[in-house]
Amino acid sequence: MRIFDPHIHMTSRTTDDYRAMYDAGVRALVEPSFWLGQPRTSPASFLDYFDALLGWEPFRAAQYGIAHHCTLALNPKEANDPRCTPVLDALPRYLVKDSVVAVGEIGYDSMTPAEDTALAAQLQLAADHDLPALVHTPHRDKLAGLHRTLDVIRESRLPAERVLLDHLNETTVKDALNSGCWAGFSIYPDTKMDEDRMIAILRSHGTGRILVNSAADWGRSDPLKTRKVGDAMLAAGFGEDDVDQVLWRNPVAFYGQSGRLRLDTAAPPALHEGNSILRGGE
Repeated sequence: MRIFDPHIHMTSRTTDDYRAMYDAGVRALVEPSFWLGQPRTSPASFLDYFDALLGWEPFRAAQYGIAHHCTLALNPKEANDPRCTPVLDALPRYLVKDSVVAVGEIGYDSMTPAEDTALAAQLQLAADHDLPALVHTPHRDKLAGLHRTLDVIRESRLPAERVLLDHLNETTVKDALNSGCWAGFSIYPDTKMDEDRMIAILRSHGTGRILVNSAADWGRSDPLKTRKVGDAMLAAGFGEDDVDQVLWRNPVAFYGQSGRLRLDTAAPPALHEGNSILRGGE
């Protein structure tokens, strides 16, 4: 089973997670820039973070045979902080980097006017740089948030087929797919979606334009949830081709619109405790 996790925050994970993901079949991933839990106080802290997503994380992933890509943006939560919004002026010079495969995460958190402005501006940046967009739908009042998101997308120059609407559930999947956008589902131990709910959605809506991710981060999450969905699909009677479409071909098709995917990462070298680079140069 080959797996492309289209949304996972490896900055928050350990090298043991990389090893376990490789063993589970993960060969590629996309790491969206997001809120780190601690509020940032200046655009400079974003730029250091972006540099790590472009340099250090791809290096870490390569040690475990996983192709690392990223999406960069001002996230919805921090779009409300005037100390952070100047990062929008710096984004264009980062969006030209080879491993940046979309603008994201953008979208809504609390559906404020500041979030409206940031979403519209970053959809414009995606169109200007010929990139897709990864859009975060809000965790609260999801259907209203989706409809507001779709209104802004329709007003933008970015075609629907270049937009991935993430963190969807049963209340939002139909409208998301009817919009022409791609549909993303985050599988979590306690919140968002679980494997059984995901199987029900796949039975109802098919496997086209649907992506499944772990969205694993610093909270209680599981970087192997993509594999667990694949196993659940097989147990539920889906074929291996269905699994391959959802867990590999769909994310490749969506992010491949960037023209920047690199999926030829070689198998990882033998790893051992004496590797001083992976141990922080001790």
